[in-house]
Amino acid sequence: MNKLVLFDIDGTLINSGEAGKRALNNSFRQVFAVNNAFVGIRMAGKTDIQIIKEGLAFHGLQSGDGILSSVLSEYLNSLRTEVNNNRKRLQPGVIDLLNSLKKMEGYWLGLLTGNIEEGARIKLGVFGLNKYFPIGAFGSDDEDRNSLLPIAVKKFKGMTNIDIKYEDCIVIGDTPLDVECAKPFGATAVAVSTGPYSYESLLETEADYVLRDMSYALDYVDELKGGSESV
Repeated sequence: MNKLVLFDIDGTLINSGEAGKRALNNSFRQVFAVNNAFVGIRMAGKTDIQIIKEGLAFHGLQSGDGILSSVLSEYLNSLRTEVNNNRKRLQPGVIDLLNSLKKMEGYWLGLLTGNIEEGARIKLGVFGLNKYFPIGAFGSDDEDRNSLLPIAVKKFKGMTNIDIKYEDCIVIGDTPLDVECAKPFGATAVAVSTGPYSYESLLETEADYVLRDMSYALDYVDELKGGSESV
């Protein structure tokens, strides 16, 4: 049996030291001369496109006429600089988990993230993590996070010629929105409390497993077939 394990990035695999938030603020300053544009706008679990559109609407700005592309271009330019900061770090247990999964027969690794693909690769690149994730579904594939699991499965089929059922996918993330994008398809949802949501609040979601951090995951990786658990 094959398992496709799909990871969120920010708060789950890494802490970028708020590089993404600073880069988004910088992009609005460059394009619109708006400072601190995203103060008060919650970003966790959303796609980059969704966040930017919320920022545009909040400030009464339009998204047409190439504006979105201009913002994304400035965002990526800024992100390449901002991600190299002293506060960035890997989340606990990530490398051990990824290395162990790579060695396990039938387990495949991928991404399911709200980041646009180029932004995701920039963030992962500073930690040397891109080699673990040959495929992924990104915010640039669809701005609706709930549409990303089918995209990931389709890309996996294209890369491996292996058919995999949604219920054989495992989605690991740090927000309720990560859980919500998995459950309608019958995928196993694993919530990890290394992001902005507490362990206790994640227990209130429909996650099948709730972990305090990724170092606990190895003890349960063979059991990720459903059934609510907390660790």
